[in-house]
Amino acid sequence: MPVEMDAQVLEVLGQSVPDGAVEPVAAIDMPTAYVDRAHLVAVCQTLRDHPSLQFSFLVEITAADYHPAEPRYEVVYHLACLGEAMGDSGGDAPPQRRLRLKVRVPSEESPWVPSLTPLWLASNWLEREVFDLFGIAFSGHPDLRRILTPDDWVGHPLRKDYPAQVRKDAAAWSPMQLTAEEFAANVRASQVTSAHAARPRVEGRDESPAGRSED
Repeated sequence: MPVEMDAQVLEVLGQSVPDGAVEPVAAIDMPTAYVDRAHLVAVCQTLRDHPSLQFSFLVEITAADYHPAEPRYEVVYHLACLGEAMGDSGGDAPPQRRLRLKVRVPSEESPWVPSLTPLWLASNWLEREVFDLFGIAFSGHPDLRRILTPDDWVGHPLRKDYPAQVRKDAAAWSPMQLTAEEFAANVRASQVTSAHAARPRVEGRDESPAGRSED
């Protein structure tokens, strides 16, 4: 059975962000709405700060590529209100609930949405991951760079038009600076440590190196 958007949430958003263009849609798992990217920050700030809403937990940011459809991309945000678990609502906490927001992003040379790092510091790495894999920029992000692929990687692996097979040499590498003698010594030391840890302990016996004697 489809889950509808809470009327109270829509009412509060309509009063606080009258130009927010919030478009509720039916979903099978949680209330969902589309938000115009120009009003995303204002809508999210209202969801986070309004006393009757308190969606203070940013759970996830992800994206989808619907190439060749237009708008091509959707950036998806999952929010949660933790209710009384927040412990700072004076006994009048809103109910625990979840919410999904979606932002349509057209196929542009440099697709973008505004960053939510001013509202949730947790969005920092989440936005970097979407940027890395989909090539969607987050305007206002303090450190927007790749997080999963190397800095010199070409392309964005989760785009629908990304090549299925890619061959790429490592940009740089360095061997372990360890001689054969040093490696063998490390192996012997590890074996001694493991053997000592496996020995049964006798109650009252001093197992320190100084307290051990040859058997």
